[in-house]
Amino acid sequence: MTQNFRHADILNIAQKEGKVTVDDLADRFGVTLQTIRRDLTELAADRKLERVHGGAVLPSGTTNIEYDERRRLNADAKTSIARACAARIDDGSSVFLNIGTTTEAVAQHLLDHRNLMVVTNNMNVASIMGHNANSRTIVTGGALRRSDGGLIGHVAVETIRQFKFDISVIGCSALDVSGDLLDFDVEEVSVSRAIIAQSRKCYLVADHSKLSRSAPVRIAALHSLTGVFTDAPFPPVLAQRCADWGVEVILTD
Repeated sequence: MTQNFRHADILNIAQKEGKVTVDDLADRFGVTLQTIRRDLTELAADRKLERVHGGAVLPSGTTNIEYDERRRLNADAKTSIARACAARIDDGSSVFLNIGTTTEAVAQHLLDHRNLMVVTNNMNVASIMGHNANSRTIVTGGALRRSDGGLIGHVAVETIRQFKFDISVIGCSALDVSGDLLDFDVEEVSVSRAIIAQSRKCYLVADHSKLSRSAPVRIAALHSLTGVFTDAPFPPVLAQRCADWGVEVILTD
């Protein structure tokens, strides 16, 4: 395997798993630790990865990765998270689903639910829920963000403030070890804050890669939420904080 092909495969692994380690990559490719360290250094020099102790992670930044690519990342984890989250939503509930590929997956698992009122600022979610003939779907309105079908801005916020949801399901671009939910778009963050404020219960759906990423805008702290659905244990510090806050951490298969 040539170095260029190895670099592409390393990036693919990082995108699927959120991070890579020197030891694991050396075993996968059958090369020395020094070779992998050199690969990671070169990828970091090209700003494709960020070096951390023992490996590398996807780079932090002020812009998110493309939406179609985000759909593909950790698809199996998102499916298991979505299935578990949907199981917590009772028939007859009022539900908000916001922007995000994992919230779209939740919508897919609500198609057999009955008598839901689903409010969303996600055109993709609205399209999915349109196939549930036994539930009602309301779209907030707002400025359309063409990159992902999200509706943001003042109109979206004001619409959300007209409701009190039984359950809301939100995503984030990154989750800090301190327990802060982070995102890239200030207008989207304003919508997320309104959702949290208008919900009796609010759940975060976030796969493990969100802990390896960073984003510049703070949405809220996890202690503002009811719980979080994720596919891997939190770092001990964050797990203890969630326990102290009474925030349920639901680990999926």
